[in-house]
Amino acid sequence: MAAVPLSAEDRAILELESSAVAGHTCKVVILGAPAPSLEALRGSVARRIDAAPALRRRLAGPSRQPAWEDDDRFDIAAHVVAGGAAGSAGELREVVSRLFSERLDRDRPLWRMDVVPLAGQASAMGDAAVVWRIHHALADGTTAMRFAGAVLWDAVGPARGESHRAPRPATAADQTRRRAGLAAFLRHELALGAGRSPFDASIGAGREVAFASAPLRPLHDAAKRICGATVNDAVLAAVAGSLRDWLQHHHGRLGRVRVKVPVSLHHGDDEGNRDSFFTLELPLGEPDPVARLTAIHRGTAERKANHDAETLDRLMRELAIASPGLERFCRELEANPRTFALSVSNVPGPGGPLTVLGAPVEAVYSIAEIGERHALRIAVVSACGDLRFGFCSDPAIVHDLGRLALGVEAEVSALMDAAAGPAAGV
Repeated sequence: MAAVPLSAEDRAILELESSAVAGHTCKVVILGAPAPSLEALRGSVARRIDAAPALRRRLAGPSRQPAWEDDDRFDIAAHVVAGGAAGSAGELREVVSRLFSERLDRDRPLWRMDVVPLAGQASAMGDAAVVWRIHHALADGTTAMRFAGAVLWDAVGPARGESHRAPRPATAADQTRRRAGLAAFLRHELALGAGRSPFDASIGAGREVAFASAPLRPLHDAAKRICGATVNDAVLAAVAGSLRDWLQHHHGRLGRVRVKVPVSLHHGDDEGNRDSFFTLELPLGEPDPVARLTAIHRGTAERKANHDAETLDRLMRELAIASPGLERFCRELEANPRTFALSVSNVPGPGGPLTVLGAPVEAVYSIAEIGERHALRIAVVSACGDLRFGFCSDPAIVHDLGRLALGVEAEVSALMDAAAGPAAGV
């Protein structure tokens, strides 16, 4: 197959890699007993990999025009490998942190699965963990879940969640509204905040991870009953409550925190990176969980009604053609830590039970890379009836991730308790 040039999105992500930024995403899959052996898993992935041909391609071409080309020396043994055992949940987090800090081999396709046996106290979580790293230039969260469906899960149905619909053709009235709203959109999404976030610092190469979980359907129902909110709204509310507690404990003040919320713009089975985002200031000054959720729901509903994510995507594509210099300026502004403090992504996965070679999947967590002057990132994935939160940070800047994880779970419990009470809703 001829070499496939990287898309503009994939190339931009590749260029973010540095001595401090590894640039990959990670899925941590907890398998129940009996987990397949390394040899069995390796053989299964090898047999199915033609269903995800991108996983057989490596980087090629000059750095200014990189491309994907088939690796004629592809060796599955270099991609599905044995990892060290973990005897506790803490040891598993340490293994994931270490692996996440390591670079993928650029001479090979940019992914690797490390199979980590779980022993001792960790055996209560499952029988083994598969730590699957994929370079973000190869796949975003949505594409990574498609790859999992192609080569890892036993047969499953499609992922659940809000699907992105192709916009209808624009009318003259639409164009008028678009021009009138563009300035307001830029103020919303690319305006610089008033102060410096606690995550704004020069990051190093070290990483720390933490995990939290929440029941998907009960949280969905609670958010809807309280104020007609969505699961994505509840995710942001849980993060807001946790950050409020963490900031008060570690910094003694709340300040202002604006989050970047990625929005998938994938159509059909397209691969690579295809997303945009909107930004939202979290209501950290609000002490009531229900009021926080209600405020967030109002904010996200406004951004969805205005199609902010689609507008930003269209704007950047048009600028890339009309004025590459201005497009680069906007990209730099978009990445400024005063534009957003941290990214909170939420990717839907299969809703029903999952198995891998017959072994039940007990949990799926996602970890996403942090960025320069953005020392904390939160990735959420839904699978097997649960929402799983993955936290990643530079521990020299943002520590005590365990408190953040516990804070998310406490906020989820508070929202579900509020919804169950007679005074649900604001």
